[in-house]
Amino acid sequence: MRAMSIYARSALFYDALQRATGRDYGAEADRVHALVASHARSDASSLLDVGCGTGGHLAHLRDRYAVEGLDVDRAMLAIAQPRLPGVPLHAQDMIGFNLDRRFDVIVCLGGTIGYAPNTRLLEQTFETFARHLQPGGVLVVEPWLAPAQWHEGELDATFADEPALKVARMSVHRRDGNVSILNYSYMVAASDGVRTFNEPHRLVLYSDEEYRRAFTRARFHTEHVAEWPGRDGLYIGIRA
Repeated sequence: MRAMSIYARSALFYDALQRATGRDYGAEADRVHALVASHARSDASSLLDVGCGTGGHLAHLRDRYAVEGLDVDRAMLAIAQPRLPGVPLHAQDMIGFNLDRRFDVIVCLGGTIGYAPNTRLLEQTFETFARHLQPGGVLVVEPWLAPAQWHEGELDATFADEPALKVARMSVHRRDGNVSILNYSYMVAASDGVRTFNEPHRLVLYSDEEYRRAFTRARFHTEHVAEWPGRDGLYIGIRA
C-alpha cells in the first residue's frame, strides 16, 4: 500500500499534545525492554518499531538495540528522522510491509494496530510481523480500545500550552459498527497566527478473541500483560 499522511497538518504538534497528556516515552521504553528481556529465547539485539510516529520510543530504545522504524505516515517520519540520525526509517504500511530481513523484536504501540481495517487484514498484519521476526522472536502489541471501552458521545479534548505554541484538539466519540470514529478538530496558535483544521481517524474496536486469533493464526505463543500505563495492557507474542 502506498505510504500516505493522515497527520499531514498535525504532525508538527503531535509531540506537544503527547507532552500535554503526560506520556512518558522513556518509561514505556523501559517497560518494553523489561518484557523483552523476560520473554526472549535468546539475546535480542535488533528491534523494529511499527507505527513509530515521531520516534518517541526509538529515541530511548536505540541505546539497547539496533533499531529501525516503520510508519505509513511520511509527515511523522519527517519529524522522526532528524532526531534519529543513522536510524533506518521505512515509509510502508504495517499490513504488508517487506523489509527483506528479520528482527529479534517487533513492537507496535500506541493502539496503532487499530488502523487495520478488518479482521482479515488484522490477521495479515500479524502474518507480516511473523515473517519479519527471527524464530523465538518477541512481538509486543498495544491494542486499541476494546468495544466495551468505547462510549458513543463521549467528549475527547487535549490542550497543549507551551510558550511558543498553543494547541486544542477536540472530538466527540462516534461509532460505526465495530469502528471507532474520531473526527479531530484542531485550533493551533503560533507566532504566525491562529489556524483551524479537521483530521479524521477510524480505528477498529477489536475484541480480545480477535487479537488472540490473529496471534494464533500467525503461529505465535501469546499472553496478555496487564501492566501498561493508560491502556488495558499489552499482548506479548513469541514466534514459534
